[in-house]
Order: sequence, then structure tokens, then C-alpha cells
Amino acid sequence: MTDPIADMLTRIRNAGQARLRRVDMPTSKLKQEVARILKENHYIYDYKVLEDEHSGTLRLYLKYHRDNPVIRELHRVSSPGRRRYVGMQDIPRVRNGLGLAILTTSRGVLTDSQARSARVGGEVLAYVW
Repeated sequence: MTDPIADMLTRIRNAGQARLRRVDMPTSKLKQEVARILKENHYIYDYKVLEDEHSGTLRLYLKYHRDNPVIRELHRVSSPGRRRYVGMQDIPRVRNGLGLAILTTSRGVLTDSQARSARVGGEVLAYVW
């Protein structure tokens, strides 16, 4: 797999369309941080790291409102072939502040508003709304 974050976002998107309550995927520290951001911003109920004989499994519990997924769209911005870096003054606003951008910065994985308040830029991983 060349892009594990794109695989994570695709699994979440597909599980939402299929109205599944949970979705499993291979885990990594970056995926756990993305799941933490999604939980803090109320896009998912919870996440767990399940230990198995391999590297582990990340389980996300999806959130629905009136039988529609709370996550309407996930969009991968930066990819392994084309990274997208932004400075502090160029951090994008997703859906005029209704969505969020997930960034990796020198201070860890942050949302767009957290990165603006910390006055740091970084690589834009994804947009969520």
C-alpha cells in the first residue's frame, strides 16, 4: 500500500455509505492521531486500538444523524507523489469554517484552527465536512 492515509479515508467513506457502525483498518501512529482529531471534533463516536498478532487494528465507531453519516465528505489533499505544504497564513478554511482541514505540523497533527492559533504551518493531509 503506497498511501495508508488515503486507504483509511476510503474505508471510512465506504463504511459510511454502507451504513456500518464500525470500520477496522491496520493501525499506525498517524492514523491514531487522525482518529483522535475526528473524535475531538465529533465526526466519530470513538476509536480503539486492538492488538493482534500483526501490527494491530484501529477500529473506528462511526456517527450518524437521522440515518445519514456525520462525515459527509473526506477529501485527501496531500499524497505521496505530490505533497501540499502551506504556511501559517495560507492555511485553508474548509466550507467557510464548517469543515476542518487536518494538518501535520512540527507540533503534531492539528486541525486548521489549532494550527492557526499555534501559528504553525505544515502538510495538509485531508479535508473533512
